[in-house]
Amino acid sequence: MRFYLGTHEPTWLNRAHVPLFISAVRLRARCKRRLPKARVPWALDSGGFSVIRGPEGYPQSAEEYADEVCRWDREIGHLDWAAICDWMCEPVKLDLTGFTVAEHQRRTVQSWLDLRRIAPELPWMPVLQGFTRDEYLACVTLYRDAGLDLRGRFAGIGSVCRREDTSEAELIIRELAGMGIRLHGFGFKLGGLERCRDVLFSADSLAWSDAARRRSNAERRAARVAARQPSLFGDDDGEGGLAVAERSPQNSPRVALRWLSDVEARAGMIEEPGMMHPCPFCGSTDVSPPMSSSLDFTCVDCGESWGDVRDPQL
Repeated sequence: MRFYLGTHEPTWLNRAHVPLFISAVRLRARCKRRLPKARVPWALDSGGFSVIRGPEGYPQSAEEYADEVCRWDREIGHLDWAAICDWMCEPVKLDLTGFTVAEHQRRTVQSWLDLRRIAPELPWMPVLQGFTRDEYLACVTLYRDAGLDLRGRFAGIGSVCRREDTSEAELIIRELAGMGIRLHGFGFKLGGLERCRDVLFSADSLAWSDAARRRSNAERRAARVAARQPSLFGDDDGEGGLAVAERSPQNSPRVALRWLSDVEARAGMIEEPGMMHPCPFCGSTDVSPPMSSSLDFTCVDCGESWGDVRDPQL
């Protein structure tokens, strides 16, 4: 299974050693003029969960999105695939748009048709949307009726990222995979990976960033209480002046890569974590295994350590 590490920072593309997952929203905001040159494979999310706030849906037209992806593919390079402009089917999104699940599915399939017509040379990834088993199966049928038989094809499964570690979601994923669909799991945390890694073709996660932000804020609040010192920045003081391990751990490559190695070990995504797996910091394969007193692996070349799998927050 290929795992894409989610990041808010497009600049990681030219210095990372692991596949990355980046939202189109962040690319637009951070790279209006100059784009990074990717040194690793990466995948593009359309950012639907962030931008769909009402019945108007995506602010970009299909033509505008296709033009953006064409430029990013050409100038950044190493793009594995780009998600279509799918419409999530979580109840919160249905409440915002006022549409039915069937209408969200219709618009999702129409996005695939439009983008394939506009830019057939680009690696568009269709996305299955729904919330119940029958709704996902109905979406498979919608794609088939539109001319795309998903058996043996690569497709994302949407609207599961907040329930991927439930039995209901696992059964849906396994049934779709049993139909021969090569599934990508959006936003999979450790629980979902442990349940479904054997039937997923790929997955991504940005969970490390949210967990780091929560821990960082808790550490700052605890430090203020201990020092009896009010914050100059309020309860959530962002990159404020209190001493923490890192000023902005939710955007830290070191925090992200340590999280990735820990998850790989705990979810069984690699058989011997660190031994046959390159260093996530520098890419070196010269890695020392853990000693009896430590659960960490150490890179001989750069000296970084990773692999402590004891953190219950992952």
